[in-house]
Parts: sequence; C-alpha cells; structure tokens
Amino acid sequence: MKKSTGLVVLLLSFFLTSSTFANKETGTITGLVLGTDNQPISFANVLLYSAIDSSLVKAEYTADDGLFNLQNISAGRYWLNVSFVGLTDYNSDVFELATGQNLNLQQIKMSSKGIDLAQVTVTTKKPLVEVHPDKTVFNVEGSINATGNNAMELLRKSPGVVVDNNDNIIMSGKGGVRVYIDGKPTQLSANDLAAYLKTIQSTDIATIELITNPSARWDAEGNAGIINIRMKKDKRLGGNGNVNLGYATGMRQNYNGSVSGNYRNKLMNTFGSYSFNDGEWLEIMDMYREQNGVSLDQKGRNDNHWRSNNFKFGNDFFINDKNTVGFLVNGYENSYDDRGNIRTPITTIGGSQPDSTLISKTNTDGKRQNYNFNLNYRFDDAKGKIWNIDADYGFFKNDNSQVQPNMYLDGDGSDENAVRSERNYHMLSPTNIDIYTLKIDHERPFLKGQLGAGIKLSYVKTDNDFNFFNVLEGKDVVDVDRTNFYTYTENVNAAYTTYSQQFGKWGIQLGLRAEQTNSEGDLKALKDVNDENVKRDYLNFFPSGGLTYNMSEKHSFQLNYSRRIDRPNYQDLNPFEYRLDELTFQKGNPFIRPQYTNNLQLSHTFMQMMNTSFSFSHTSDQIERIVDVSDVNPNAAFITWKNLAEQNNYSLSIGSPIPITKWWNGYVNLNGYRTDINANLGEGKVVDVKIHTFNGYMQHTFTLPKDINFEVSGWYNSPSIWGGTFKMEDMWAVDAGISKKLLKGKATLKLSVDDIFYTQKWNGASNFGDLSMSINGRGDSRRFKANFSYRFGNEQVKASRRRSTGLEDEKNRIKN
Repeated sequence: MKKSTGLVVLLLSFFLTSSTFANKETGTITGLVLGTDNQPISFANVLLYSAIDSSLVKAEYTADDGLFNLQNISAGRYWLNVSFVGLTDYNSDVFELATGQNLNLQQIKMSSKGIDLAQVTVTTKKPLVEVHPDKTVFNVEGSINATGNNAMELLRKSPGVVVDNNDNIIMSGKGGVRVYIDGKPTQLSANDLAAYLKTIQSTDIATIELITNPSARWDAEGNAGIINIRMKKDKRLGGNGNVNLGYATGMRQNYNGSVSGNYRNKLMNTFGSYSFNDGEWLEIMDMYREQNGVSLDQKGRNDNHWRSNNFKFGNDFFINDKNTVGFLVNGYENSYDDRGNIRTPITTIGGSQPDSTLISKTNTDGKRQNYNFNLNYRFDDAKGKIWNIDADYGFFKNDNSQVQPNMYLDGDGSDENAVRSERNYHMLSPTNIDIYTLKIDHERPFLKGQLGAGIKLSYVKTDNDFNFFNVLEGKDVVDVDRTNFYTYTENVNAAYTTYSQQFGKWGIQLGLRAEQTNSEGDLKALKDVNDENVKRDYLNFFPSGGLTYNMSEKHSFQLNYSRRIDRPNYQDLNPFEYRLDELTFQKGNPFIRPQYTNNLQLSHTFMQMMNTSFSFSHTSDQIERIVDVSDVNPNAAFITWKNLAEQNNYSLSIGSPIPITKWWNGYVNLNGYRTDINANLGEGKVVDVKIHTFNGYMQHTFTLPKDINFEVSGWYNSPSIWGGTFKMEDMWAVDAGISKKLLKGKATLKLSVDDIFYTQKWNGASNFGDLSMSINGRGDSRRFKANFSYRFGNEQVKASRRRSTGLEDEKNRIKN
C-alpha cells in the first residue's frame, strides 16, 4: 500500500504543478550586459524588482556571452538592477511587461567606479536544478535535503539517477556510469568508488552534473554517460574560510566536520580543505534460494563502522594574465570494520524441519588509502586559444583482513552445543594500484568555429594478493589450493579532435577519439597448476556528433550521437573469492571483454527550462553480474561477471523546474525505459528479458519569512531488472528539511529527515539455470540530520581555478 501511495503522490504532484506551469501566461525579459570596454560581462547579477513595493521578483546572472534571460515573468510594472564587482550598479527606469510579451532591453553598459572590493557583497541564488541541452545540473549548495548527506546519498537523490542495493550507479536505465570529480575521471571500482563517495560530505559539493552524451573530449569510458561532481571553490577575494559540523542519527549515528580555506593575491592562490567522518551503518539482508534439492534460508545483519579523513591542498601561480601553473594534492584514508552475522537453515526440499544450520560471524577489518598528485599548466589568451597540460600520479591501497568461522549445527541450530562440523578461515587480500597519466588539451578558433584536439597517455598497474588460511587449532595454515597472486597492467594511448560551429540558428559539433589499449592479466597460484595469463591489444575509434537547431526563443532541438566503451573493473578480472559465508561468495572473471555502446539521443528544450529527450542505445558484449551455482560445492552460490550477448535500451526523459509562485519553486524529472537483454550461456542458462521501468524525482522549495526555507523531495523507482536476471520490486522515499540563516547571514543551520516513511527497501527474485533465489533487505535509511556552517574572512575572494586532471577515469575502475 505504501508503494502505490508513493507513486500516486509523485504523479499527482507532477500533474498539478505542470498544470500550474502550463496555464500561466507569462513573458520574458532579455538583454546584454557590457563592460566599460564594450566586452560582454559574464556572471553579472541581474535582479528584477516589482515597481509597486520594490520586492524581489527574479534573480539571475549573465551567461558567458553577457546575455541574460528572465523567464516566466507575469505581466506588470518592474525595474531592473544589474551589478558587478568594481562597476557602478545599473538601475533601469520603470517599465511595463504585457501578458506573454518577450521584452528585449537591448544593451546595458556598465560604468566603472573606484571602490574598496572588501566592502562589496554580491548575492545570487541559483535554481536547485538547471536543465541544459547537454546536461542537467543539480545545485547541491541550494538544497536543504542535502544536509548531512554524503556524495553517494546525493546521487540517489539526483534526477534520473538510480543507486541500487549494492551501491551500483545507474543513469538512463543503464549501468556503466563514469564518475568524475571536478572534471577528472575516477578510477575506483564500484565498491571502492562507493566507499570513497561515502567519505565526501555534501557540504564540500557545489553541483552534480549529469551528462548523458559526452563529446569526444571526454574519455570514451562509460556507456550510460558521465556524472561530474563539482566540489566547492571559494568565490571570494583575499583570505576566507568555512567551517561545517554535522550529525545524523537513525538506528546508528554519524558525526562529520570539515574546514576549508582560501587565500588569493595578485601572484597566487592557495587553497585547502580537510574533512572528518565517523559513522556506523546497519544493513539487513535476507536471501532464500533453492538448489541441488535443498533450500537455504539465509538471514543476515551487517554492522559497518568507518572513520575517514579527506584532504586537499593546492596552489596556482599567476605568471601573467595568460599563463598559470599549479599543483594539487588530494586524497583520503578510510579505516573500516564490518561485523557480519549470518544464520542459514538448510532443509531438504519437501522437508518440514532443517537438516542443519550454518552459523557464520564474519569480522572484516581494513584500511583504504588514496593519494593523487597533479601538476598543471594552462594558457588562455581570452580569445579562444587555450592550452592545458596535466601530469598526474595516483596510488590506491586497500589492506583487508577477514576472519570467518563457519559452524554447522544440527537441526534448526537451537542447540549451540550440537556442532556437526566447523570450518574456520582467515583471508588476507591486500591490493595496490598505481596510476600514471599525461594529458594535453588544446582549443583555438578555426574557420569561424572552435577546433579542439588533445592526447592522453595512461599506465596502470594493479597488484592483488589473496592469502587463504585454514584456521586449525587456533593457528593459520596456508591453503595452497586457494592462495594466489594476480597482477594486471594496462596502457591506453588516446587522441581526439573536436570541431564546433554556429550557423545562424543551426549549430554542429563533431568529434573523433581513438584509443589504443594494451593489457595483461597474470594469475599465479601458490600451487603448481596451469596459471592463467590473458593479453589483449586493440585499437578502437569513438565518433561523436551533435546537431542543434534554435527554432525560436521558446524552442530548441538537439540530436546527439556517441560511441562508448566500458572496460572491466580491475578487480572484476581477478578470480579471488570474497565470502559472506562458506556457501555465499563472489569472484571475478579474467576473461571478461570490454563492452561497446552506441548512443543516439533527440532532445527538445522549451523556454530554456523544460527538457524532453528520447534515447536509444545498443550495447554489445554487455557486462553483467550473474548469480550461479558453484561447481565445487553444489550447495554454494556465487556472484561473478560475464559478457551477455547484447542489450537494447529505449528511454524517454522529461525534466523541468516549475516556478509556481514567488515563494514556491518546484522541479520534476520523469524517466521511462524499455530494456531488452538477450544471452545464451549454455546448459539451460538463457537470459531473455524485456521490461518497462520508470523512475521519478520531485523537489519543492518554499521561501518563508525571516530567512527560513523549507524543502520536501521524493523519488520513486518502479520494478526493474538487476544483474541481468533479478526482477526487482519498486522503491520510493520522501525527505524533508528546513534551513535558517543566522549571525547576519554568515551562518546557516539545516535540519532534515531522510526516508520519512521508511520505504527505502529492496526485494527481488531470480530463476537462472539450477538456481532459484529471492532476496530482500534494507539499510539505516531513515535518519535525522543536522548541519551547522559558518563562513568567515573576506567575502570577495575570486574563485580558485576549476581544473581537470587525468586520473579520474582510471580511478573509476578500482574495485574492492
């Protein structure tokens, strides 16, 4: 009942607010802001006031070309204020806007004045969600319900993004999403990426960009597109800082805090930040399966405790107006300990009582470390000619120790003294990954358009040890049949070129990227057996293109195409075993091939706000996780990765901000998908799935008196497919929060509650080969969160550079 209620509420809210939006007869106000040198000014503040009471009606800022566009303005009398640091404010005469009128104020030329920059305060407020033709931007800084969240939780709330029960990220109905940090690809695998994102606090994030069809300039990895997380950069001049303190409580508690600082003068800009997170998370997971004539009814609880430290330090040196060099060091350390408690009655199918019960209490301890070093040079002549060079080194280390006792008791296990047998294991599995990259990008005007070109060289080496011990009479004894060592090296050499040009109302963008890959995976066992060595050398071309047609001020159309690749995560190639208990584990597959995807998308943008897109993608050699029966122990089941034959995905997406009143703004995003998956893995293991799925996201923000804001948001995921064979039931959640500015606007207090109705749980079932399985579980999702932030120092420090390094795409593929 709760599930259907959540969907009805979401859809009803969408149609009501959409009707409100569609029925308003509103107009637009446009113009161009020029500086004293007659050049366009970007990011000037444009404020529209009512002539009746001088109340603020709309706030906007100019784009890179100096243009502004105030949308959905009701008929009435107004006046306009334009401001920019170092220039005299412009105040227009009172003018009148008729119903449905598109009023162009032409050019607004600013004049200079002598002022003390330290005395100037510029205030703007971006919308919660910005819809662009090529991407959707989620402005985390403006969201109350982002309070106390980490980056992984924020992705779950992002429009069109789904995060499953295993922290896999899905966008546009597809996996294979690549996550970037400040334009730099991460090379972490799904598990380690999730662990890393959980250490990043929402207070350190400015925006999340969702890019479904990247151009050739981006690395070709990621068939579903790219999620680019933009970290906060100080936008003020001089010296300043920010302090954040957070607390969250549900079934477990979490504490976090961070401090950041920035100092800028004419010669350099120094910036840094540090954050700390200490928390616990409870996860409940139940699995029932039938195989080999028996049923296993597994009930599990997992208590996670982690303590993380994130840091960043960098410096930019301004050689002159055109040349900048800099360095950046960032990283994190995350210590963790997981305590699993699993109870599994084993019953002959048709029997009324368990034959035996497996008790497993697993203790896993470890420490993850990641450090990245970047050197950067940038040339920008402000006329379109740009050179950017990045040299990077990063290393990732994970020391993991797991102790797993497995005790079989008679019957239902009620008598703990009735021990039938016992097998205890100790596993040490350290991982070390080194990443080297060099990236050079260049842009320049060419034939009335913009030409881009670049190269990227990367080398990755990963060393994985798997030391398996049988614990006999309290002592570790090496198991030579299970202990092995796996080394994987990969070198990717890439080059690309892009060209874009505008022809009146038409615009084109063309790109081609070439990537040559050399890889080798080498598995050596402690026991003298046939070791596995897999070498691959291949050259791929990835074309991309886009066509834009601006039919009018209200309507624009975009057609985009791109070809993408997804290489296996490093540890998914590694055949080591990671165990929940003796009968449940996962292992990699060294023979996985890359998957390739062709994406085609047609989009329509209305009033530069509402974006509607239809997409089709075809993936060959689709990589999916499959649950199968073990060949060694017929009562054991495991997860592994295999190439399915192909997948076709069709999607329809609608997203738009919805300005309802001056004090009430909304945003809605709806996505529908059809997915076809086909594969024949032999021995009756056939995958033939055709499913229609849907997800929606909605957020409403209310501006109240006395600097108080209230926000409510919710998301819904319909029944879907996970892992190629699991049919999952629907999920939904609703969050709410309130914020209040304090201490003359320098401090902000935010209070929020996640998953108010406690509906964020998952259920699914699979029938594959000889294995029939159902699963369900939930985490500590209903939490009360509080956050206090305080900023100090000079309010006018200019932004430190946003710059991309070359590491993130490689880091995206590191996995625990």
